[in-house]
Amino acid sequence: MSDDAAPWLIVGLGNPGPEYAGNRHNIGFMVADLLADRIRGKFKAHKARAQVVEGRMGPPGPASRRVVLAKPMTYMNLSGGPVTALRDFYKVPVERIVAIHDELDIDYPTLRLKLGGGDNGHNGLKSMTKSMGPDYHRVRCGIGRPPGRMQVADFVLKDFSSTERKELDWFVDRAADSVECLIAEGLERAQSAYNS
Repeated sequence: MSDDAAPWLIVGLGNPGPEYAGNRHNIGFMVADLLADRIRGKFKAHKARAQVVEGRMGPPGPASRRVVLAKPMTYMNLSGGPVTALRDFYKVPVERIVAIHDELDIDYPTLRLKLGGGDNGHNGLKSMTKSMGPDYHRVRCGIGRPPGRMQVADFVLKDFSSTERKELDWFVDRAADSVECLIAEGLERAQSAYNS
């Protein structure tokens, strides 16, 4: 398979299970769910310990891109295993992998897209980078820093506040738009349209 025929692997990072569904740490799952709705797909279990949806994204016709949306079903700190297994299964070059994740060092609700870089203490990214190197795309969804003396782990595993929830649908929608733009038009175009 030529690289050109290879699909894009879009990974929403989060923790499986209903008790985590609304957590800040699960914004990657929220964006993946919205993207699945947009391509009219339903997540199904995959042997790589992930849920996946296969489909096409972008304008109909030759410009549309094959995509695999994935939600690892391990905990966040073990995301690298399922992502690497999916990469191998679908023969995806690492530069066609997109991780959608929460980011403490960016204010809520701000987006930043980039290719490669460090993990910034994010356990999902740390696990992915350890498995396959850092050269994948990131859609970084800003959640800001914990207030006062709250521990980071407690903050990311809490649901969005009622104030934050007023903008959450808009934020998730915008993050999904940025992924579609990245895949259809490339990183620079997506950065200039969505990086704030």
